[in-house]
Amino acid sequence: MSATPTEYTLAAPHAVPAACSYLETIGRTPMVRLSARSLPPAVLANDVTVLCKLELQNPGGSLKDRIALNMIEAAEARGELRAGMTIIDFTSGNTGIGYAMVAAAKGYACVVCMPQVRAMLERYLIVRQFGAHVHLFNPSLGAVGCIAYIKGLVAAEPEKYWWPNQLGNDDNPDVHTAHTGPEIWAQAGGKVDVFVHGIGTGGCVAGVGKFLKARNPACHIVALEPTESRVHVGAPPKPHAIVGWAPGVHSQFLAGYGAPAGELSDAPRGIVDEWGHVSAAEAVATARAVTASEGMMVGPSAGAALKYALDIAARPQSRGQTIVVVIPSHGIRYVAHPLWAAVSAEAGAALPPALVPCADKEAPLILWNSEAFCAAEKK
Repeated sequence: MSATPTEYTLAAPHAVPAACSYLETIGRTPMVRLSARSLPPAVLANDVTVLCKLELQNPGGSLKDRIALNMIEAAEARGELRAGMTIIDFTSGNTGIGYAMVAAAKGYACVVCMPQVRAMLERYLIVRQFGAHVHLFNPSLGAVGCIAYIKGLVAAEPEKYWWPNQLGNDDNPDVHTAHTGPEIWAQAGGKVDVFVHGIGTGGCVAGVGKFLKARNPACHIVALEPTESRVHVGAPPKPHAIVGWAPGVHSQFLAGYGAPAGELSDAPRGIVDEWGHVSAAEAVATARAVTASEGMMVGPSAGAALKYALDIAARPQSRGQTIVVVIPSHGIRYVAHPLWAAVSAEAGAALPPALVPCADKEAPLILWNSEAFCAAEKK
């Protein structure tokens, strides 16, 4: 993944040689159009096209595969990461899975530092299955506390640990300028009027935004945060339920980094034209609705981005425009999240942990009916 934007030539989404390595399947993800079933009447009347970049189809299951591979290979090329070293970083999970996957393929040890919250369940399982280790930190101390812990380990054993620092490593946004942005531009036929994405590290917003602005200076770049934690407009960080967004610090890749709290605003800054926000409840509701209407299982951060994109699509000035939204990861990765609360409760009733398989051949053929369960729940 060393090409620059000017050198990049897009192949078909999955056009990679049959003899390629597993890691070479990262990127070249497809992009699809939301159907009329998912579009509100105001959006249909506006004749807006909403395109979804399916980063959930990366081999590790998320957009973060791109930055994990690029940061690791760039560090190898510079001689910073060498055989026998251990990769260690802070993550809300998806980048950690990317690290663990790439480390397994390349033979590195890996330590992923995640907050000790239940929503990390699937991430913990996947990282461990790849053979990496997990250090769970106190979520009340946030990213700042975890990064201090990592810096301490690196300082004590610099020959053992390599810290990618996804929150401040330019190889993060650079891969999106070199690859994600050009893919989006080509797949959209050279027409992208609005790009919508949530702020995790800010690397995708910065990198894709840079590329799209170079191709279309009028392209409207929208960066999103949880309503509950709007750090990028000067609000203090607070707990929220949109996993992958808002680690509690201002992105180092977006304008305004380092400004004192309270001195920022939602006016355009740098590459970002609009600083939007979505609540966790809105994110969950939209994710569920899109999953049911499109057969496209999305997570809470994708639900949040789609909610805001549909709001933009309903604006009068959006008539005839093309809006692109990144779908960062698959919804199956959030089974421990409130997104799945209702169906998880149902499954818990249908399949209790201590249930012994029925051996009574005289018992009814059908032992559980979810339709009947749901009807009873509504009463």
